[in-house]
Amino acid sequence: MRIRKTLAVSTALVMGVAGLAACGGGSSDGTASSDGKVTMTFWHNSTTGDGKAFWETTVADFEKDHPDVTIEIQAIQNEDLDGKLQTALNSGDAPDIFMQRGGGKMQAMVDAGQLMDITDLITDETKAAIPEGSFKAETMDDKVYAMPVAVLPGGFFYSKDLFAQAGITETPTTMDELSAAVDKLKAAGISPIALGAKDAWPAAHWYYFFALRECSSDTLAAAAKDKSFTDPCWLKAGQDLQDFAATEPFNEGYLTTSAQQGAGSSAGLIANHEASMELMGAWDPGVIASLTPDAQPLADLAWFPFPSVEGGEGDAAAMMGGVDGYSCSADAPQQACADFLNYIATKDVQEAYYKAFSAPPVNTEAQAVVSESYLQEILTAYNSAPYVSQWLDTVYGQNVGNALNTGVVDMLAGKSDAAGIIQAIDDAAAKE
Repeated sequence: MRIRKTLAVSTALVMGVAGLAACGGGSSDGTASSDGKVTMTFWHNSTTGDGKAFWETTVADFEKDHPDVTIEIQAIQNEDLDGKLQTALNSGDAPDIFMQRGGGKMQAMVDAGQLMDITDLITDETKAAIPEGSFKAETMDDKVYAMPVAVLPGGFFYSKDLFAQAGITETPTTMDELSAAVDKLKAAGISPIALGAKDAWPAAHWYYFFALRECSSDTLAAAAKDKSFTDPCWLKAGQDLQDFAATEPFNEGYLTTSAQQGAGSSAGLIANHEASMELMGAWDPGVIASLTPDAQPLADLAWFPFPSVEGGEGDAAAMMGGVDGYSCSADAPQQACADFLNYIATKDVQEAYYKAFSAPPVNTEAQAVVSESYLQEILTAYNSAPYVSQWLDTVYGQNVGNALNTGVVDMLAGKSDAAGIIQAIDDAAAKE
């Protein structure tokens, strides 16, 4: 579920998507008949609930306004999306429209000539509604390759009721305070932190945030370019996580718990008050809402940013999250595909997006509908952040990113240690 950085005012917003998932197979260059009718395939990652219904309605409304265009939808589970998409792109059978994570993953597609340059296809109306900075995460070499839809900053989503039950009156701002909160929750018989480590990336989020606090912005930027992890901060981040995990803050069986699938997932544990908090991207409120007993937003949900780490070189106010957008494949019907991307950026569609995913829209006009206090707090923190990083697995691309995620899980499972994480990503980087 994950993929920066300007939102509303200065940073593109927003968040995202509940229940990210994606699916299927499709024809890469669409089809155009002799009578001018066009058929395109569309892959997204919302497989259930309001998110899935949103895309179905959005496509149907677009087709109504464009009677010569048919869009065939495929929804794929989020954890399966990247692998299936890469296979489809490499085989020449990619969907015409698909979710774009950005970062190193998008760079690889651009280098392979697999994406359409939409720079000159973005309408003036779209440019006026979405801040210029919002397109930066979708831009390579001054060319735009995706329409930004959501910026998904991360942090802790928590139950105010369970915090109160445990006697926690203030949200943690330091790791010592977070550890103290964990102790209070345990004493009250409450599982402190939900973690869906079965899917790897949720566990890796913990390493990402420790790295954000331990490493300077210059170090993070340098690693994004050269994939060198020799600075001691990278090892220290792994040690921080290893030490924290040793205090047993996570739900029982977290290594075999999924992130978003069903009541037993980490999001489901929050939705049903079986755990107090979860470190996750801003798509989480929508996922949690889909898993509550009445399938409604969790009434006592709130948010706080990742705490500061004593002695770290990273700014305590730095944020992390991903920009999700949508790309056209290089051979997609150009005008029809561009028309759809501009359509999903319009005010009405973006307002509907917010209502479906419980996430603030990227369109600045549509952001006026955002009412939840925790989303407003996220926007405030995001807009004032001195530095924002994409999710590290997105930054480093699929091979190194997957190695990083797996390395973190191996450490948590006792198969490796903090040095093993560095070794895993070094080995993967050396093969590129």
